[in-house]
Amino acid sequence: MTLRLPWLGDEPLAPFPPASEALRHPNGLLAAGGDLSLPRLLKAYAQGIFPWYGPGEPILWWSPDPRCVFHTDRMHLPRRQARSFARSTWRVVADRDFPAVIDACAAPRPGSHGTWIVREMREAYVALHRAGYAHSIEAYDGEERVGGLYGVAVGRMFFAESMYSARSGGSKAALFGLARRLREWGWPLVDAQVPSEHLATLGAQELPRAEFLRCLPAAVGAHDPPGPWGARFGELPVAALASA
Repeated sequence: MTLRLPWLGDEPLAPFPPASEALRHPNGLLAAGGDLSLPRLLKAYAQGIFPWYGPGEPILWWSPDPRCVFHTDRMHLPRRQARSFARSTWRVVADRDFPAVIDACAAPRPGSHGTWIVREMREAYVALHRAGYAHSIEAYDGEERVGGLYGVAVGRMFFAESMYSARSGGSKAALFGLARRLREWGWPLVDAQVPSEHLATLGAQELPRAEFLRCLPAAVGAHDPPGPWGARFGELPVAALASA
C-alpha cells in the first residue's frame, strides 16, 4: 500500500498540515520529510505533533486520535508499587545526565530489534536539552541510576518521549516524581502520546485529539522560560511518592 503524505520541505518554520488531516490508518500519521531542527521541533510540539520513525525511513510526523495524557493531579500508583516506594531510599532528580538517559531509552528491549531513537533523533533531542527545552528525570539508588525518562517542555506542557527501567519500578519512580513536581509548579498535563494498557494502570486517560488540541495553546503559551531543571527540580525522595 502506498501512502500519499504531505512532504515537508527545508524551511523549518513552514506550516504543518492541520492535525485533523492525519490518517486514521496508521493512526495519526500526518506528514513526512523536513528535518529535526530546533525551530521545527518546537513548532511541532506546540501544535500537538511529534516525530516518530525507524531506521531507513524518512522523518514521519504524527498526531494520533485519541491522545494519551496524564493529569498531574490524578495519577494512580498501584498498591504494590506504593508499598515498595514507601520503603525506598531512592531519590528522583532532573537533568543530571540527559545523554545517558536517552541512550538507555534507545537500548533494545528484550525481544525487540532496533530502536526508533536513531542517531539523528538522539542528536536533535540532545540539542533541545542544551537549549533548555528537553529534560531527563532520573531515579537513583545511591549513585546507581535505576530508571528514567525524557521529554520536551514547552510553556507549561511536558511531552514525554520515552522511559526505561534498569531495576523494577525505576521508570515509575521517575514518572511519579515528574508528576509531583509538575503539579507543584501548576502544570496540569503530561502528554504520553499513544494509549497503552500499562499507562492506563498508572492513571493515563484518553482524550479525543480535538479536545487535546483545545487544551494545548494555553499550556504551551504559559510563561515558563526554558532552562535547566536540576536546581529547580531538586531532590525528591521516592518514599514521598508512596501516597501520590
